[in-house]
Amino acid sequence: MEEPVFEAASAIRAARAGRPFEAAATGLWCAGSLDGLARTCVAVVGTRAATPLGKHLARDFARDLAAAGCCILSGLALGVDAAAHEGAIEGGGLTIGVLGGGHRHFFPSRNRALAERTIAAGGAVLSPFPPDEPARPGQFLARNGIVAALADAVVVIEAPARSGALNTAGWAAGRIPVLAVPGDVDRRHVQGCLALIRDGALLARHAGDVLEALGQPALFPAAAAPPADGSAVLAALSAGPLSLDELVAKTGLAPSAALAELAVLELQSRVECRSPSVYAARGVG
Repeated sequence: MEEPVFEAASAIRAARAGRPFEAAATGLWCAGSLDGLARTCVAVVGTRAATPLGKHLARDFARDLAAAGCCILSGLALGVDAAAHEGAIEGGGLTIGVLGGGHRHFFPSRNRALAERTIAAGGAVLSPFPPDEPARPGQFLARNGIVAALADAVVVIEAPARSGALNTAGWAAGRIPVLAVPGDVDRRHVQGCLALIRDGALLARHAGDVLEALGQPALFPAAAAPPADGSAVLAALSAGPLSLDELVAKTGLAPSAALAELAVLELQSRVECRSPSVYAARGVG
């Protein structure tokens, strides 16, 4: 990625010191309002080929972080990105999307309506490329750098071993907190997340973990933290295997909290994954 593009995004961040945001946007094209940059900004990123669980988690994280006052950043791509923007809007907060091409060559086209909702909700759509510039594969790496430059923290949800989300995390590493949501060790969709955690990224179970990493634990309700002993999940699975949706309905836990408990219980060999997103207690069913 070219350094001037990253510097342009950093200039927008410098606007927090008191300069008008629009005046600092040299080198970037903007539709909408940049007022969200006055808030704590959290990038929520992940694979375009997200599973229903990944989209659910992205929506939950973004909704809860937005409700806590954060501005949600992402790339307006399919999958995790789109779910994050939608969650932020649902949470009554602001969200900013960064494109890999110009505004007039919107990609992916099916997310144009989401971009319009983002702007209507008080957010913005940015691009380091002129409005008539088509989206090309190599340009998405530049987009990832912009997302990282604007963020105070990066949360990675469902990233395979080779993923643009890992590129975003790489830009952020050593500068701001990088968090990753864990998952089953044999799931291709989370191999990148597990590698990030192995290499020092913080484990994210829910929005409270993100706010704690940012030094803002008081902004998130304490009730959002999941029980630490896994008893609710084990009790629910004692009658037989359940899908994640069934487990959430039975325990009342948020999907992210249920997934965090499952990850710990799997490491303890007390729970096993029978098929994608179907879990059972060891020796039951």
